[in-house]
Amino acid sequence: MLMESDSPVSKKSRLVNSVDCAMEEAPSNAVGVNQSLHWTQWQVLENTGSLLLPFVYCASKSPDTAAWVKLDQLLEATLTNEVGRKASTSQGSALLRVAASVFIEIQALQDLRRTFLGSKNVSFHHAPIFGLICGLVGFDSETVQRAYMFVTMRDVFSAATRLNLIGPLAASVLQHQVAADAERMVQKWRDRDVSEASQTAPLLDALQGCHAYMFSRLFCS
Repeated sequence: MLMESDSPVSKKSRLVNSVDCAMEEAPSNAVGVNQSLHWTQWQVLENTGSLLLPFVYCASKSPDTAAWVKLDQLLEATLTNEVGRKASTSQGSALLRVAASVFIEIQALQDLRRTFLGSKNVSFHHAPIFGLICGLVGFDSETVQRAYMFVTMRDVFSAATRLNLIGPLAASVLQHQVAADAERMVQKWRDRDVSEASQTAPLLDALQGCHAYMFSRLFCS
């Protein structure tokens, strides 16, 4: 029995098992150190759902250029700090450029780019242009709203990774762990008119406005 247990096959099995255990434990340990990130994640998702998801929904449910212009102008008046406003318009205009370059068969996107890009009549805020583009591409409004929440969640973990707060593996684990909470927030805030849009995390808004005063500016978004 001793000879059998010390056979090369047994030793290899023990080695593989020990490595598997170590790999299974690593993500848990990595995430455990940063459990406080969950609170930031939930707060950001809650604010995105309450403030921006109505603009995404209204732009996607009936993708119409005239309606989108009104939504864009309303969000321009709604956002209270310059940093957030500039980040939103920068991301939105970039998104339109990419979408118009990729989906060349969708004439509405080409018309949008030709008519409004560079115009002072619209600001190209990210939330309404995201909803409009997804609606024109053919996504239903529920999928579009869920996708927008996913993008928000992904960007938070991406920023945490770039700041070296967590590693890529821990970020993937955290994203999986928060998925159920993100879905609950989608269900809570989905299908709302822009008249119901509200700011639920004013402290985040105030802090974001201070970004322009930092000596080393980290991100635009």
